[in-house]
Order: sequence, then C-alpha cells, then structure tokens
Amino acid sequence: MTSFSENFRGIHAIALLKKAENLTLDGLIDLAYDSYLPAAEILVNGILEAAETSSNVTKEAKEAIALLKNWNYRVSANSIEMTLTHYYVNTYLRSDQFIATMRKVEKRNFESNVDYMSKMSNPKERLEIFQTALENLTADFGSWKTQWGEFNRYQRNDGAIFQEFDDSKPSIPIGMGSGTMGALASFGTRMGKNTKRQYGTSGNSFVAVVEFGAKVKAKSMLAGGQSGDPNSPHFADQAQRYADAKFKDVAFYREDVEKRALKTYKPGRKK
Repeated sequence: MTSFSENFRGIHAIALLKKAENLTLDGLIDLAYDSYLPAAEILVNGILEAAETSSNVTKEAKEAIALLKNWNYRVSANSIEMTLTHYYVNTYLRSDQFIATMRKVEKRNFESNVDYMSKMSNPKERLEIFQTALENLTADFGSWKTQWGEFNRYQRNDGAIFQEFDDSKPSIPIGMGSGTMGALASFGTRMGKNTKRQYGTSGNSFVAVVEFGAKVKAKSMLAGGQSGDPNSPHFADQAQRYADAKFKDVAFYREDVEKRALKTYKPGRKK
C-alpha cells in the first residue's frame, strides 16, 4: 500500500491491458514495447499552453514547439521530440525556480514534479526553461534537432558491473525511454564522467515471454550478451537484438538445445 498515486508506467500498462485480447507471444511483446509515454504528453501540453499565452518566443523555440505540437508522444531512436522533452525535464529539475518551489512540498515524486512543470508553474517560467533547454542541447550536440538515438545509447566496453562510459567508444542508439516517463520497456540511464550522451544502466535487461500449453514456447533477450568476457563471441551478440527488440526463440527442449550446440561433452570423459 502507498499514499502516492499511480505512476506513469502503471497508467500506461493499465490502459493497454484493459484492451488486450487473445494475446500471442509476439502480441505480448508488441504490447510490452508500446512506445507511448504518458508523462511526455502532459509535459508537452504544458509547453504548448504556455506558448499560446506568450508572444515573446524565439524563432528556434517556435520551430521546436511546432514540432512538439505534431508529436504522437511515442519514443523512437529518430525522435527529436523525445530529446527536446528530456532536456526540458532535466533543465527544469535543475532550475532555481523549481528547486525553491518544490523544496516546500512534503511528499514529492516524479508525478508531482510533472504536475508542477505542466500545470502549476507560471507559463512564462516554462518557456524560459524550454529556451534554456534548447540552448543546452545546441551546446552539447551542435543543434537542438538531435535525434533521441544520438543521445540515448547502449555501451558495454568490458565485463565490469559498473561501466566507464565514453562518447568516443562504440555504442548503439536505443529507441526506448525511461520507466519514470511511462515506458513499459524501460531503459534507465546515466551520464559518464565526461560524456554528452547518456548510457543504459538499468531497466529491461533479461526479458522473456512464455506460452504454456501442450508444448512450452518461449522467446527471450539479453542486454548485450551472455558472456562477461569481451573476447567471447557472446559478449555483445544480442546487443543489436536488444536495440531492435528482436527476441530469439528459447531452446527449451533437449532436441532444440542439441541442434544449436557448438560443442558437446559427457561428464567424466576427456574433451
């Protein structure tokens, strides 16, 4: 039990499950990877409302707001709107106005933060924060028209639990969002010590769907690969699958395992 209201991920899941019927393995995967972000819709509506009440909006802000106005609030690797929304939220969370106001709120969570940014704050304040977010994004990437996958990445450099992220090293664009924004397929991130990009550290890591019947059917996926050894062919052989949400069939029965076996041996015998 909790005194807090439902979070955005729960809101998203409940709405989908109410309409779900006759789910198959693939249908359940599609449902779990539904890309709509309920928090994004609320935040963007707050920006649009503020823009309607002000004539003092820069040319770049007008262009960015026009883009947001036509957004379907779905996250993808090529979404500029998602990057704009993310920078807006993070800029707001670090702003003096927000910190001074929300310090007085006794029970705070992300939902109450979004409520303040979108409904309770002064519209002028929202536009000022949005303009600062555009400037921060331009400073980081050379343009505010930066796709989400350029900023939101998967990187695994070695077998360490805690990775040292590096923008100069190879990484993969990820089209998923954070669970706090309402993403069901959650991709939790953090910045590296000196990075402009953010990299995955939590969320969907091992994922599986199972169908029970006369014969068990299952599909699964790992973030990266099964091995922690960078020299192993299985260190990152599922990384692109992870980015593409392309699940593999699980070899559940002996005959399926034997078909895929690269090596076999019997205990007690020499290899």
